[in-house]
Amino acid sequence: MTGSSVGGVAALADATPAGRDRVVDAVRAAAIVVVILWHWVGSLTHRGPDGVVVMPNPVDAIPLGWAATWALQVMPAFFVVGGFANLAGWDAAGHRAGVFLRRRARRLLAPVAVWVAAWVVVEVVAGLAGAAVPLVAWFPGVLVPLWFVGVYALVSALVPVTARWHRHGAGRTLVLLALAVAVCETVRCVVDVPVTAGLSSVVVWLLVHQLGYLWRDRGRLPVRAALAVAGLGLGGLAVLTGPLGYPRSMVGGIEGSNLWPTTPAVVALAVLQLGLVGLVAPAADRLLRRRRPWRWVVAVNATAMTLFVWHMTAWALVFLVVERLGAAPGGVPDAGWVLARPFWLLAPAVVLVGLVAVFRRAEVR
Repeated sequence: MTGSSVGGVAALADATPAGRDRVVDAVRAAAIVVVILWHWVGSLTHRGPDGVVVMPNPVDAIPLGWAATWALQVMPAFFVVGGFANLAGWDAAGHRAGVFLRRRARRLLAPVAVWVAAWVVVEVVAGLAGAAVPLVAWFPGVLVPLWFVGVYALVSALVPVTARWHRHGAGRTLVLLALAVAVCETVRCVVDVPVTAGLSSVVVWLLVHQLGYLWRDRGRLPVRAALAVAGLGLGGLAVLTGPLGYPRSMVGGIEGSNLWPTTPAVVALAVLQLGLVGLVAPAADRLLRRRRPWRWVVAVNATAMTLFVWHMTAWALVFLVVERLGAAPGGVPDAGWVLARPFWLLAPAVVLVGLVAVFRRAEVR
């Protein structure tokens, strides 16, 4: 970070209202960091026989790898926190849909627009230089952030509706959304086409997002309640991925994936993660009252979308250089793959810091 950005983060951190729930911000920051690290370090990203760079995960090659995804698939937690933040934003906007949507769109979509514009320029220049195919064609992974941004933008756009549902009956809304998930999932299993898969996925994410509303209005879970919620989520996962036959892995593998189409297992995982957050919240809150940890959380959140949309571009740039040097990674999780993990953490991180320094103004101005 530059000196001015460090000073801005420090000022923002020091100005945090006493009543702010810092754990919410910490969960959001942790989710972004975990996603980035997983893509960089936890994937078997390599160039396949057809020349396209693919990024499978090593879940099937690691004993109990599927169990690790129950902890490391943090998108459900991010959507829960997003529900908390969006309800707070809805209240701050005075329940005016136009004001809320403008604020959310600027924070969410401005970094994405800059990223898209930059890539368009790169593709145009490459085309004029004689590139036979678009650069993203050799590594579709740079487009990975777009699915998340699209779904999150959709659930955020529906906040004027879902927030009113919540305020008119929080419990009833959760029950109705859960029933809608069951109905949509049944229809999808009978008629498995893109439309039914998309509808089922959207309803799942709406339900997960709605859990954040409950957190916002009712506050932090007491320890016993948090333990019960975590147990409910764990039990739901055991049933869904056991007798009901959904994949055990949250990110894909031989059994399939729970992310697309997004299945009810993601709801159970969100409930589990909400309970776990409640269990660690008292200790986490004490830690976050210290200046240094809290400044790190503020720094990540201040540029969260910029970090997210650019992180795979940073990885791709490093991959190009390494490939030119004749040391491109393979697709086998052997000893060499393990020993190379520190490099694939540090090198993209250096590039990403530079990209954030250039493009962060779209998010933090």
